[in-house]
Amino acid sequence: MRDTRVFLEHIAAEPGVRPGPVGAVGYCMGGRMAVTAAGHYPDRFAAVAAYHPGNLADAEPDSPHLLAAKITAEVYVAAASDDPTFPEEQKQRLVAAFEAAGVNYTLETYPARHGWVFPDIPVYDAAGNARHWATLLELFARTLPR
Repeated sequence: MRDTRVFLEHIAAEPGVRPGPVGAVGYCMGGRMAVTAAGHYPDRFAAVAAYHPGNLADAEPDSPHLLAAKITAEVYVAAASDDPTFPEEQKQRLVAAFEAAGVNYTLETYPARHGWVFPDIPVYDAAGNARHWATLLELFARTLPR
């Protein structure tokens, strides 16, 4: 998360970047990182999306779901129906943590395998990819200043 702080400082210092919170999107383990960043830097994130994320609510002491009480961003999680890294019990644990903390979130399960977004891998799902773009752009349009 020290690197995330540096990234956020760099982005904020760029010419043409409006002040205020940002959006983040992560795929697979990047989804875990994006949700974790929102918990560590709640004032810096307005929106976070995680597509086919792994281990968002595992038993590790640094599990993102343990940061739910700190998250102020709107969170969109798009799980895969076939994904051993984010099984049903983790989904339920994440929902319970978000509900208890009052996080504004959506968790959807796509009928796809882990990694469905990327067209250059065998599990690619064109309909899921299209939905991924639609949900991501809707989230950012709703939460980020214009």
